[in-house]
Amino acid sequence: MSDNFKALIINQEGENFTREVKSIDKSFLKHGDVTVKVDYSDLNYKDGMILKNGGRLVKEFPHIPGIDFSGTVLESENQKFKTGDEIILTGWRVGEAFFGGYSQVAKVNADFLVKRPSNLTSKQAMMLGTAGFTSLMSAFAIQAREEILLGDKVNDVLVTGATGGVGSVAVMALTKLGYNVTAVTGKDSKTDYLKSLGAKNVVNRADFDKDPRPIDKGLWDGVVDTVGGKILANAIAQTRSNGIIAVCGNTNSNELNTNLLPFMLRGIKVWGMDSANCSIKRREFIWAEAAKLVDFEVLEKSILIVSLDELLETYPKILKGEISGRVLVDLNK
Repeated sequence: MSDNFKALIINQEGENFTREVKSIDKSFLKHGDVTVKVDYSDLNYKDGMILKNGGRLVKEFPHIPGIDFSGTVLESENQKFKTGDEIILTGWRVGEAFFGGYSQVAKVNADFLVKRPSNLTSKQAMMLGTAGFTSLMSAFAIQAREEILLGDKVNDVLVTGATGGVGSVAVMALTKLGYNVTAVTGKDSKTDYLKSLGAKNVVNRADFDKDPRPIDKGLWDGVVDTVGGKILANAIAQTRSNGIIAVCGNTNSNELNTNLLPFMLRGIKVWGMDSANCSIKRREFIWAEAAKLVDFEVLEKSILIVSLDELLETYPKILKGEISGRVLVDLNK
């Protein structure tokens, strides 16, 4: 490929914050020991924050954002990878502390990379990205009640923020695991979409976005929560004995006003999903299972594919809650 390639570069000089697609070469890349030709990246909420103003996450400028990418190894100074290896990267503060995937060529630490399973394409990997990976982590956390803790079978699972990137894949994966999924959304127009992903029931978020009781009727064996706040507090109060709540988002609120009764009387467990720093071994397991739990033909119907230039017009929508499903960034578009 050409010595020059396109990258989206953000910069801050004083109060002036800029974002621009530029032509650069490999000398601009300053991190890592593996150079990758990037096929796809994606747009997550964190990416939107960084593109807006750095999101208080980026400390050094100029900078290349993009917390996820998939592609092919061009050069490697590390014996773990060789030219031609197909890889996936999510997390590890890439795109914030390290240069990220909004570039046709990226250079990163080999310890951040996972070899892409043969049953998953590069495009499919980024149809999931951090959001989908977090969804699968959450689904396996719910399954842990019966697989690891040797508890009763999981039947009924609640997914909040179900039309978002994390929630939509969680609905699909949990359904594939054999659970009855109830999807919570504030978008009544998305009921048919959520049922196409496998949701058995769809309820309006207004039913949950209210002051919770200390403990309520037990309705859920598991919960995947992407929103926080009162919605999470109500989900906790409604979780059955020995239920598991996978907490993986805060799009509604960072706050959680709850009490000890559900934990003491029902033994429920709240499990935080830290997808950015989970082990390579766990990553390899989850990516290997992805193709079994995700119907990519269905998922693709809700995918928006954009170029780097189009990304500049698209990212504000994710911050306003106007994105349903996933946004893919095609570095060859």
